[in-house]
Amino acid sequence: MSAGTRQPMAKVMAVANQKGGVGKTTTSINLAVSLAAARRRVLLIDLDPQGNSTMGSGVDKSSLALSNYDVLMEEATLEEISIHVEHSSYTLAPANTDLTGAEVGLLDQIGRELRLRDAIDAVREHHDYVIIDCPPALNMLTVNALAAADSVMIPVQCEYYALEGLSALLDTIEKIRRILNRDLQVDGLLRTMYDPRNNLSGQVSQQLTKHFGDKVYSTVIPRNVRLAEAPSHGLPALLYDRNSSGALAYLALAGEVLRRDGTHLRAANQ
Repeated sequence: MSAGTRQPMAKVMAVANQKGGVGKTTTSINLAVSLAAARRRVLLIDLDPQGNSTMGSGVDKSSLALSNYDVLMEEATLEEISIHVEHSSYTLAPANTDLTGAEVGLLDQIGRELRLRDAIDAVREHHDYVIIDCPPALNMLTVNALAAADSVMIPVQCEYYALEGLSALLDTIEKIRRILNRDLQVDGLLRTMYDPRNNLSGQVSQQLTKHFGDKVYSTVIPRNVRLAEAPSHGLPALLYDRNSSGALAYLALAGEVLRRDGTHLRAANQ
């Protein structure tokens, strides 16, 4: 498959940052459920061998018969491995530690960077959004995600060293755009774990806005206990505590994403 322009169907968004602990999984799960609440058909792809999006969706990663490892090895399709998460109204393509084997398994494979893109293209028409939760590394899994994506959302923690590693990620995105996926865009940077009582949070937030301008989402995700607790219950914050500041922030983010995308994506009930 060439790096040409594809037909608009689902929007494929990679949630990526090679720095760990910045809220990638929290963002992936809560954006997925918030878009689903807005009647969009959402597929959440867990591409992290830790399987946190899988567990955070209430799915036991240790009991999986098939996972995204099988998709990347072309031994199963996304449709075959997908699980409908009833309480959250989105579809999950799960992951577990088997996914660590994909790095080695893909080493000598032709077109290894495009395995996920090919898999997504086969189910693209059945969804409005495909959200990919990337691992905290710039490895072959992340390259597959970026080669498949239309855009990238970059969660950035509002703490010291927030900008550390961002230049490497942006360089990688540019290389992917040049070599594999000329349609790839940075949708925006999402400020996470924001604490208004902490002067540093405000300084980092201002720094991001100064550097990246309108590429920074207006929505800010607060540091919130209920948001942190929700994954241990296998639920998104929206279902764990709908009125928590974290849940409300992700609903606002979904609204901002939909406004930015305009009207080209159809609602599932149309």
